[in-house]
Amino acid sequence: MISRALRYSILFVVLFAASFVPQAGAQQLGRAPAGIVADQQKVIEQLKAQVLTLEQDMTKSAEDDSRLLEIRLELEQLSQQLLGSAVAFRPKLTEINERLTQLGPVPAEGQPAEPDIVSSEREALTAEKAEINAVIGVAENLSIQVNGMIDRIGEMRRDLFQNLLTKRYDIDYALFFEVLSDFQGEMGDLYGSVASWWRFVWSFKLSSVLGVTFFGVLAAAVLLVGGRRLFGKVFEPDPMVEEPSYLSRISVAFWSTLLPTATLSVFLGITYFLFRYFEILRDDIGIMMGALFYVILMVFFVHRLGRAIMAPNMPNWRLVPVRTGAARSLMWLVTATALFSGIDYFLSTVYQVLGAPLTLTVGEALGATVIIGVLLIMIGLVKALSTTEGTAKPWPWYFRYSLYMMGGATLAAALLGYIGLARFLSQQIVVTGAILGTMYIGHLSARAMSEEGAFAHTSFGDRLGKWFSTDETTLDQLGLVISIVINVLVIVIGLPLILLQWGFQWGDMWVWLVRAAGGFRVGSFSFSPSGILTGIIIFTLGYFITRWFQNWLDGSVMARGKVDAGVRNSISLVVGYAGMALAGIIAVSAAGIDLSSLALVAGALSLGIGFGLQNIVSNFVSGLILLAERPFKVGDWVTAGAVSGTVKKISVRATEIETFQRQTMILPNSEFINSAVGNWTHRNKLGRIDIKVNVAYDSDINRAFQILKEISQAHPLVLKNPEPFIAFTNFGPAALEFEMRVTLADILTSGTVQNDLRFAIFNEFEKAGIAIPSTARAQTPVPEQPLDKASEDERIEAEYEALLARQQEAKAATAASKRRRKPKGPDPA
Repeated sequence: MISRALRYSILFVVLFAASFVPQAGAQQLGRAPAGIVADQQKVIEQLKAQVLTLEQDMTKSAEDDSRLLEIRLELEQLSQQLLGSAVAFRPKLTEINERLTQLGPVPAEGQPAEPDIVSSEREALTAEKAEINAVIGVAENLSIQVNGMIDRIGEMRRDLFQNLLTKRYDIDYALFFEVLSDFQGEMGDLYGSVASWWRFVWSFKLSSVLGVTFFGVLAAAVLLVGGRRLFGKVFEPDPMVEEPSYLSRISVAFWSTLLPTATLSVFLGITYFLFRYFEILRDDIGIMMGALFYVILMVFFVHRLGRAIMAPNMPNWRLVPVRTGAARSLMWLVTATALFSGIDYFLSTVYQVLGAPLTLTVGEALGATVIIGVLLIMIGLVKALSTTEGTAKPWPWYFRYSLYMMGGATLAAALLGYIGLARFLSQQIVVTGAILGTMYIGHLSARAMSEEGAFAHTSFGDRLGKWFSTDETTLDQLGLVISIVINVLVIVIGLPLILLQWGFQWGDMWVWLVRAAGGFRVGSFSFSPSGILTGIIIFTLGYFITRWFQNWLDGSVMARGKVDAGVRNSISLVVGYAGMALAGIIAVSAAGIDLSSLALVAGALSLGIGFGLQNIVSNFVSGLILLAERPFKVGDWVTAGAVSGTVKKISVRATEIETFQRQTMILPNSEFINSAVGNWTHRNKLGRIDIKVNVAYDSDINRAFQILKEISQAHPLVLKNPEPFIAFTNFGPAALEFEMRVTLADILTSGTVQNDLRFAIFNEFEKAGIAIPSTARAQTPVPEQPLDKASEDERIEAEYEALLARQQEAKAATAASKRRRKPKGPDPA
């Protein structure tokens, strides 16, 4: 009870103080500006009016597929706007709910009443929330209506397509002469329309026509000349090459089809666009010219494709093993098939524009589809192949009967009155078949390009190698990249063209693309192609930025600051790993991947790490410890077990050590943490070397001591402080043992210093007549065996004989040394 009263008292004071600042207080208390709800109501009312207009237009355009698609796209935009209107209230609703939570629940019966100012505030917030929910409800209802209209448009378009294919016309073959008469009349009307338009152009738009044509030709010429200069010999087959490679034949077939077709399409597209832009075309002439340009492009494309595959004049460049005579026949049969299909399409468009009788449209389509069916059967009848004896033989049975079936289906559909189905089949056989053939050639070209060493031996690859001094391995990798690019281009260009032939529109594909980019869900995971692509781009940028920053930090900052090479390496590695981790986190966030949904996978990975990857994790953690503690650095001379050498690289998993024999040893980091490691250059390169020297027993040891001391002090690389030290270490079995101990400023020069000192010792001892006897040779260990008294006596006897032999050797060495020192001439005595 006390806490509740205290809460109301504090809230009352806050509200009372806020009442003295009317504007700011109203905003802090969560009151929405009065215009937000009103503005969204106006927006929703406007959207509702647009939906009503589109619904009426949809009813009127029930037979127009293109207009239905346009209405659908507009409805998709309205749906997004409605969603935006509903989302606009989300922050306000969150704020209102938080304020209501702060106010707490309404007091129950029997409890003290809350202050009036709290009650009024609660009522105002509740009323505002109800008003916003009402507006959101209207938007949701309208959104449901829009989605229903979109679904209905899809059903209407499917019905239109189905009716086009299944509608049957009663064919009266007795009306042939009537159809011929109608045809002559429509051709007269077509001539009159074109003539009147041309008179208008000649009088008022001639300069515009010439300018548009000039720019279209210029654009096409730029593409054609640039393509020839860029692709060189892959544009046209070289008759001088007797046995071209498979890659050359595929590339010539692909590019000799694609580039001229692209050039013609650029010319026709720019010309048509500029004719429309400068208002040179009437509506009827524009529709007919668009159909004519499409037919020209289609026939040219099919002809170039047939010529590239058959190569009637160059058998060595032919892609299919057909006879030369059959190659010419097949090329012209394929071109004729495309030509009649194009004529059918163009005339049907003309009849639709001129409003020709239905009998004329049906009769023309019947004749064109019958001719196309016959041409397909003729292609199947051609004996294109050759036997081993050189005689002609037909196509393989599966290909031949496929042509028979396609041609027969087209003929049957046309003769039975299914003109729409026959026309659809003929167009798909010609146009879709040509597109699929080009795509397959492109795929073969990409596959041949990806073969090892293939791209480096092409003219383009040879040119790149000369321009940029690129080796064959780099060119081979570039060939793989080019093959991937060609495959992507084949799919990106070919698939939409096929979909257009099958009745889809550009708007359909745009809707699919937008929906695919918006993401999809598999179980509890959401994937967005656009988000994933964004994440990949961000990670790539982060990678290159990190590498650039590493190089700049190492080469420009730390190098100028004379920072130690080991420190530079450690800092560079830490910066690199931190940059990669940061880029990965940002990329994952940009891709829209919810990391919390991966908790189960992370738990399973942790379990796997605990059991199967513990060595890898141990090496990883050890690498981090080495980078942090820096017990050794790049350039240090270290000894780890049997490995001794210079540290070349420290990574998070292993360390590279280069031995003095120039062998690179890769040691796991855990070995440096769990075992003893010797570092000769840990804090500095100061180090001591020891050289053992033996002196004969009968030598002047004081002179020997003095010589060793002078030699050690005279070497320029030996430090004067600490001073060199000569130690008399032992009375050996065959010699007196000395040890020269000198300190070097750079232990890495120890090999040179030891070599110099040993040469000096030998030369000076030779001059002073001091002998350097060899030590007793080590005895070969004998395996332990069970001993008896006889074997023990033999062992003692053998050791005694060996001792006597060593004494004899020492006496002989001493006598030889005395003889060398004995002066020549008469004895003074």
